[in-house]
Amino acid sequence: DELNEAGIGTRILKGSEVDILEDGSLDLPDSVLSELDVVIVSVHSKFNLPREKQTARVLKALDNPWVTFLAHPTGRLLLERDGYEIELDAVLNHIKQRGCFVELNAHPLRLDINDVYCRKARELAMPVVINNDAHSIGDFAHHADGIMQARRGWLEKQHVVNTLSLPALLKKLKATKC
Repeated sequence: DELNEAGIGTRILKGSEVDILEDGSLDLPDSVLSELDVVIVSVHSKFNLPREKQTARVLKALDNPWVTFLAHPTGRLLLERDGYEIELDAVLNHIKQRGCFVELNAHPLRLDINDVYCRKARELAMPVVINNDAHSIGDFAHHADGIMQARRGWLEKQHVVNTLSLPALLKKLKATKC
């Protein structure tokens, strides 16, 4: 906030990736989430829940009024781990209804959502965020993989949130907050 107020010429957004707990609650309290510009929710444990429970878990998390987008919605790691059982159509419809976004994780071991669900997001007129899932400086290069995946799913610039100008992005982020 201090840097943004100092007018350094770059806007710094505050955000966090927040774990979706087994019961669908989030691992940070609303008092913290309300201070953030971007709240990314994702499943990082309990991958073996039955489809119905996994879906209910994610839907409950998406109902949190501070959520901006759902990350790597199937949890898959290509060549390492299949995605968890989830009714992704129901989740995407809920995201659309809720007014938030879905992530296309550009890391080459994820590419999650796949091209079929990129196309579904387009059909739903639901914004997609291409996220390179950077855990190191070199990971920023994965953005091109995400763009290729988006193109396979027929996504164009107007379907991707992080192609917006800063004022348009800030307005869109604010609109995700219930």
